[in-house]
Amino acid sequence: MASHARVASTTVTTRDAARDTAHDGAHDGAHSAAVAGDGGAASVRVGIALFLAALCAFATFDAFCKQMLATYSSPFMNLMRYVATSTIAAFWLARQARHGVSLRLWRAPHRGLLLARSVALACVATAFMTALTIMPLAEATAIYFTSPLIMVALSPWLLGERVGPMQWTAVIAGFAGMLLIVRPGGDLPWTGAVLMAIAAVSYAFFQLLTRRLSGLVAAPVQYAYMAVVCLVITGTPALFALPAAWPGWPQLLLLLAGGACSGVAQLLLLAAFRRAQASILAPLNYLQLMLAVLISTFWFDRPPDTVALAGIALIMGSGAWLALRRHNTRAGAPGGGASAPSR
Repeated sequence: MASHARVASTTVTTRDAARDTAHDGAHDGAHSAAVAGDGGAASVRVGIALFLAALCAFATFDAFCKQMLATYSSPFMNLMRYVATSTIAAFWLARQARHGVSLRLWRAPHRGLLLARSVALACVATAFMTALTIMPLAEATAIYFTSPLIMVALSPWLLGERVGPMQWTAVIAGFAGMLLIVRPGGDLPWTGAVLMAIAAVSYAFFQLLTRRLSGLVAAPVQYAYMAVVCLVITGTPALFALPAAWPGWPQLLLLLAGGACSGVAQLLLLAAFRRAQASILAPLNYLQLMLAVLISTFWFDRPPDTVALAGIALIMGSGAWLALRRHNTRAGAPGGGASAPSR
């Protein structure tokens, strides 16, 4: 989930990478510098392919969660997700330990920022998963995708970045799109809309903290720290919301496989950002929102109405314009602008 990180997803900011860290997750800021000198066309094509695979994985995970939430509680779904993600993180960290990466997460540098970043993603996961129990997938994802607009709005105060009039216009247009989705008199539950707004704001802070940590902490350490903290925070409520009948092994393995899908999506995002610049990948992120609309329409038989579709289009257009503008700015002035994010 665009949560659903959600490490991830990657949309525009002046906002990751890859969800979850990649939607679950994923963060682009830590890798933008690494790919700056990697201009090979083949590498960029591979990066784009990996990024698209990550978006499909995130969209699949969100749809899977929406389906399974009819049977299991949102805390239990998050527990399964982060058990799987923590297992992936443990294997990755153990492998990287042979190359000098420390296994002692409690001794990692910048622990305060790492903890704040992980708590922000735990808030994303909790709010997003809870909202999915009562919100249609398309509208929920669209509200979540206002996160890059929130990042642009916050960047002058939190990052000291300049936001021009055209960028502010795009931000206002995107927020107008959100208002069309959650308009008074519509049939969306306000509780779900508020939870998705909390998820979007939390993910914006997650990406801001990801950018602060860029180049300071190794990616496997950030990923593992995130997985463990999210497991503890989202897993604790699950102890009070366990299913009445414990799932059998086939169902349990299916739930863990769904969680692994989110964790793998984060790794795909990280791999994508090592091969292509965030400014190239960010505009593609809105394909995930299109997938959410299609899945909501044809899988769950819950298409957005005409007004909501107009709102979704405004959010997509505003975010994509900001991403493309960022790419053009970087093309003309290397190093300028801000990082693109992920889920």
